[in-house]
Amino acid sequence: MSIIKPFKALRPQAQLAKHVASRPYDVLTSAEAKIEAQGNPNSFLHITKSEIDLPESIDIHSDKVYDKAKENLSAFIKRDILFSENKACFYIYRLIMSGKSQTGLVALSSIDDYENNIIKKHELTRPDKEQDRINHIKTTGAQTGNVFLAYQNNDALDALIEKWISKKNAVYDFTTEDNIAHTLWIVNDDKTVKEIEDIFSSEISCTYIADGHHRAASAAKVRQALGNKKTPASDYFLTTLFPSNQLQILDYNRVIKTLNGLKQEEFLKALQNDFEVESQASAYKPEQPHTFGLYINGKWYKLTSKPGTYADDPIGVLDVTILQNNILSKYLDIHDQRTDKNIDFIGGIRGLSELEKKVDSGEYIVAFSLYPVSIEQLFAIADSGSIMPPKSTWFEPKLRDGLVTHLIYE
Repeated sequence: MSIIKPFKALRPQAQLAKHVASRPYDVLTSAEAKIEAQGNPNSFLHITKSEIDLPESIDIHSDKVYDKAKENLSAFIKRDILFSENKACFYIYRLIMSGKSQTGLVALSSIDDYENNIIKKHELTRPDKEQDRINHIKTTGAQTGNVFLAYQNNDALDALIEKWISKKNAVYDFTTEDNIAHTLWIVNDDKTVKEIEDIFSSEISCTYIADGHHRAASAAKVRQALGNKKTPASDYFLTTLFPSNQLQILDYNRVIKTLNGLKQEEFLKALQNDFEVESQASAYKPEQPHTFGLYINGKWYKLTSKPGTYADDPIGVLDVTILQNNILSKYLDIHDQRTDKNIDFIGGIRGLSELEKKVDSGEYIVAFSLYPVSIEQLFAIADSGSIMPPKSTWFEPKLRDGLVTHLIYE
């Protein structure tokens, strides 16, 4: 069963919450973060992307960047922008995007659960991305990035959370520039805290990483690195847990820089071995599994997988797998999407126009739009112990960094 704990969050003063809250560190480049934080000295990006306060020539993985993050975090505390809760609490975090609401529980999850696969994974991690967060956590003493977990919805927990938010005032309630509403409640009643812990420990057998594999892996490796210097707080990591029936997975699209020596006509003809290829009058967003959009040289095409060209197992049936096997590795010599420099990934929230923009700029030659993975597929694959191809899922809306932080050096 799942172990979660309340904690004394480091969080912003209520009147500053909207200014502190920032998009996750890993969805912004350094240049984008610098623009986003411009004119806002209270942005949490000064902590999660601290290179924005250093010369542009700086190596973003240098010790100077992590030292700057520690310095900025200390300054936020000293200036009373952030303060520590005086007792261990849970927090309820609701996000509303385009009229759709999802409500999660902010809690500490157990690193033992992570290592024992009670917290289930569906992605491999990249060592360089892990090391970045390891360095950030060790230097700052803080887990600043939230790991997004999912669980099979539980009626008793749903009712308890709904009852709490209907009777209590929120501590934060604001709408960000992308029109997403963020609302946070504190659960500080000892009886309710115990009830929540008991539901997880007795009724929720496991949780699933939806977003944040690198953050979770890094927290585990920081604990390991601390050895006999580890603290009780370092046995846990910062998570927000959402019921599966409230979650929405968006498409996660691909852009490619070169055709591996093929001409456009040769590439399109080769695709006919495994797909029906149809020209489209406008941008094509797949409406069902096993169909793909392809954008090249200012034109859109619809690709429909031919029967018998893909496996029928939980991994083989995924569209990201079909794309990998029947296009990327077969024709473009892309065998490891995690490391190949010929491919990049565009979250579905950016829309198909972003794919057109990337290709039209000349930086990329072709783009693919995909049908999204379902939450049921994600759970089935994680339950089987299998691993999805890289960048298979894109969850929206994103949790904001800075609203709750977990300090591991108590």
